[in-house]
Amino acid sequence: MKMKAKVLLAVVALPYAPLGVAGNKAEYPNQKVAEFVIEKLDVTSLPSAFRPKKEKGKKTFADYGFTTQTVDENEAVIEAAGGMRKLSIKVLDQKSSGIYVCVAEPGENGGQAKTQSVLVLKRNDPSALLKGRETFREFAACPVIGGSDSSASSY
Repeated sequence: MKMKAKVLLAVVALPYAPLGVAGNKAEYPNQKVAEFVIEKLDVTSLPSAFRPKKEKGKKTFADYGFTTQTVDENEAVIEAAGGMRKLSIKVLDQKSSGIYVCVAEPGENGGQAKTQSVLVLKRNDPSALLKGRETFREFAACPVIGGSDSSASSY
């Protein structure tokens, strides 16, 4: 009798399991995504071509003294303190698995980018910072320029 009760309880609870697991997933905003990325990105997780030199206790663009030059719904340009360096971040796609962005270092006088790459940004919970890593997913709006050698092995 006890075995039947346990099986019945398991069968009744099983359909609700995905709802409990889904509740733990970090969600991403649908509006002002570029602004969200600028505020919540862990800069230390970016590829070396884009991140500033690591400093203890600093993680975000604001911590490193970057200021926002322009920002709209899906694109932002930020500048390092003293104007020594600019970065452009363009949101390419957004899924529940992460946000795909094109990070570029603009060329002189608005010319072609010196370096640009597609990154996927993810976080594990709503209070965590976004972590970035290069992705093999390609977008016509962001061909890879400079940066790391795509034929190199990651091992």
